[in-house]
Amino acid sequence: MSEILLPDEHPAILRVATYNIHKGVQGMGPARRLEIHNLGLAIETLDADIVCLQEVRATNRREAEYFERWPEQPQAEYLAPEGYRAIYRTNATTRHGEHGNALLSRWPVLNYRHEDMSDHRFEQRGLLHVELQVATLHVHVIVVHLGLIPASRVRQTAQLRRYIAREIPLDAPVVVAGDFNDWGTRVRQLLGVDSLQAFEGPRTLTYPSRFPVAQLDHIYARGLQPLSLAAPRGRVWSRMSDHLPLIAEFRMHPHRMLLKA
Repeated sequence: MSEILLPDEHPAILRVATYNIHKGVQGMGPARRLEIHNLGLAIETLDADIVCLQEVRATNRREAEYFERWPEQPQAEYLAPEGYRAIYRTNATTRHGEHGNALLSRWPVLNYRHEDMSDHRFEQRGLLHVELQVATLHVHVIVVHLGLIPASRVRQTAQLRRYIAREIPLDAPVVVAGDFNDWGTRVRQLLGVDSLQAFEGPRTLTYPSRFPVAQLDHIYARGLQPLSLAAPRGRVWSRMSDHLPLIAEFRMHPHRMLLKA
């Protein structure tokens, strides 16, 4: 590690991705196929500083028995590119295993915690909060996967807002990313009250991956300047999950940055 002075006109860029990986498996019944190996290669090509993942399996005994090439590692650790730290927390426990949210970071992890966001007994949901040392800044990243029922999402968004107000300083940069399952604008309106801004581009639809018609996945931010937002498309991406990944770039403002050299 060495200290490098970055000129004001060339501030650093923070690249953030969010991706619902559908537990690393696509298809139904006997036709289902294992995509976790392809997902590992795909996530590496995103070249994101921070990768927020939803529907990540820690264990699943049934799938491990069914697929010969099921990784021995938990999926978050398996998917982390070399040099990245993987943080995972369980949202749902099932008969055969468990799954939840994960964050992969090339920057040092300072702290992390999980909060249950389940609104009813039929959907187990949670948020993963990770504090990162990004250059000279402490950046707070929250990974979410909200519920399928509109009223549940409103209550979960209110809980998310309370959590941010309680746990994160007002002057700290914040990123909230994940699968919001919101086909409208209600969640965006609620988060906008707290200056958490989402932004859109010409190619940001993420669901369903084969023929995207909606942007269910979002990256919200406070205290960071958005530069670009895009969802890669193509046959390769549409095969790996029912969602497309979403990638955002933000401009970082500090004049002196501690970079890897």
